[in-house]
Amino acid sequence: MPTVTCERDLFFDALGKKLDHDGFDELCFQYGLELDEDTSITAPDEKPHKLKIEVAANRYDLLCHEGIVRALRLYLGLAQPPPYRVLPWREGGMTVHVSKEVAQIRPFFAGAILRNIRFTEASYASFIDLQDKLHMNLARRRTLVAIGTHDLDSMAPGDVTYEALPPKQIRFVPLNKDREYDAEQLMELYETDRHLSRYLPIIRSSPVYPIIYDSSRQVCSMPPIINSDKTKITLNTRNVFIDTTATDATKLGFVIDTIVTMFSEHCAEPFVVEPVRVVYADGRDEVTPRLEPRPFTIRPSYVDSYTALGLSAEQIVGLLAKMGHHATPAGPDRIDVLVPPTRHDILHEADLVEDVAVAYGFDNLKRTFPTTNTVAAALPINKLGDLVRSECAAQAGWVEALPLILCSRDENFAHMGRKDDGSAVELANPKTQEYQVVRTSVLPGLLKTLRENRMHALPIRVFECSDVAFQDPQAERRSRNERHLGAVYCARNARFEVVHGLLDRVMRMLGAGAYRLDPIAADSDVKTFLPGRGARIMYTPPADGATTEARLMDSDGAATAAERKPESSSSPLQTLKSALGSALPSREVEIGVIGVLHPSVLAAFDISYPCSALELNVQALL
Repeated sequence: MPTVTCERDLFFDALGKKLDHDGFDELCFQYGLELDEDTSITAPDEKPHKLKIEVAANRYDLLCHEGIVRALRLYLGLAQPPPYRVLPWREGGMTVHVSKEVAQIRPFFAGAILRNIRFTEASYASFIDLQDKLHMNLARRRTLVAIGTHDLDSMAPGDVTYEALPPKQIRFVPLNKDREYDAEQLMELYETDRHLSRYLPIIRSSPVYPIIYDSSRQVCSMPPIINSDKTKITLNTRNVFIDTTATDATKLGFVIDTIVTMFSEHCAEPFVVEPVRVVYADGRDEVTPRLEPRPFTIRPSYVDSYTALGLSAEQIVGLLAKMGHHATPAGPDRIDVLVPPTRHDILHEADLVEDVAVAYGFDNLKRTFPTTNTVAAALPINKLGDLVRSECAAQAGWVEALPLILCSRDENFAHMGRKDDGSAVELANPKTQEYQVVRTSVLPGLLKTLRENRMHALPIRVFECSDVAFQDPQAERRSRNERHLGAVYCARNARFEVVHGLLDRVMRMLGAGAYRLDPIAADSDVKTFLPGRGARIMYTPPADGATTEARLMDSDGAATAAERKPESSSSPLQTLKSALGSALPSREVEIGVIGVLHPSVLAAFDISYPCSALELNVQALL
């Protein structure tokens, strides 16, 4: 969650109400904020004192001192909603011409002008900080939107052009530098910059880079990387030109609205913005920003269905006003609401109900008994997983591991001697190669756990009973989870009988019925196990009360048969199946694999000792 830092004294002066620490903490709680730190309490000797306030990630209007003060003043009834106004665009006003080449890289543009603004050190710092927070949060590290701010008086009068050119054709003096660079040199210059290096990949591989020129062909900005030093804003800047370029038109509107609504209050005529006309190469023509309120409808009956407060339309109108909305009753069960341009988090009628509840006070809502009675119970698969964990850890003495569910594609397939069959759920935008897919097997995580614990005394016996995921076009979410048990035994010799014993113990504990080990052929596509030392676990559910026979395979691969006692009608697995109310499958199915790991698998995970491993789909037992 974003945290906004404000000077304590300046904040309470702007709020128009002095509050002690506890009083302000309670106010933040009531509004849905969190007072993360008050340095007048935690560091009384450090001045000026600061307030660190945590805000919801979707409340872009609260990402700066100005926005929080404005929202709390409305909530406390100390102010009315600001009258945001965009002046009509007139001939001779600022026009930005967008070339057709920018469609290759950042196709959308919006701009605005703040006239006769008066910055103080605090408001200037807040202005810069809001841009940074929008870049990191809403703009997704400048990939969706990039903001540039310029001293309008340092720009040549006339039209601005937004173009896309080859990097060698772009030359200018970047912000806070004293010499000129071309765009390729800038990429090398900022490669080691702690702040800007993270943004270089956004445009670096493109044949053209976006660039903004004033009417004299002086560079204003190369979004999303750096502004020109010539147009940088300072405390003495009086007229600010704001440019925003984007790959997402919706987010572009959110960003330009937020910037100008927050800082137009520092203009000589507060909350008044001068527009910019944007002319695209295809003939489209629009004036930005719009700052238009968005119409919504809310029903008192709908509010009551969530809150059970029985509020009248007039009461709801008053509560919505505390949250900055303009609302008017429009019928027996209808209220028309105009949502201000600062509140882009309002998407549905339910969001307005939440605002009503916040304004009323969540702790003031009536406590009522639910109209339905329910009895909680564990899901059968979770109950089964708990039984398996208890047997492995408490009874058999194995150590439970909890590795990550994400892994690299190579770890999931190639390192395990398996072909990539396209079954893995793939991340659309993995941040590193280490986390590319959701695992389809628990064994890679266990082997990585062994690798990181090589210094421990042998033997090492680790297990995990958790979920894996597969693509499934028939499922509602196009994927499905399975609960798997995985176990790895590592020692100076493989001791296949140890993991085999664990498998037998788990199956006996559950009363699962007959299973056999079907040796994996040497020419199989699965190269996870040594040839002749790996098998598929084939399972046949038992008939109630019948004697079960298991075909077991010893460490030499020989098949033997063992009689078991009749399965108890009250076995854990039967109890769970009865709870599910489903018929038992009657045919033999593959539910896992077991064997001695191949040396190539051990080498891929940097493990020096032989290992035996087991993976069992316990969900198939249900």
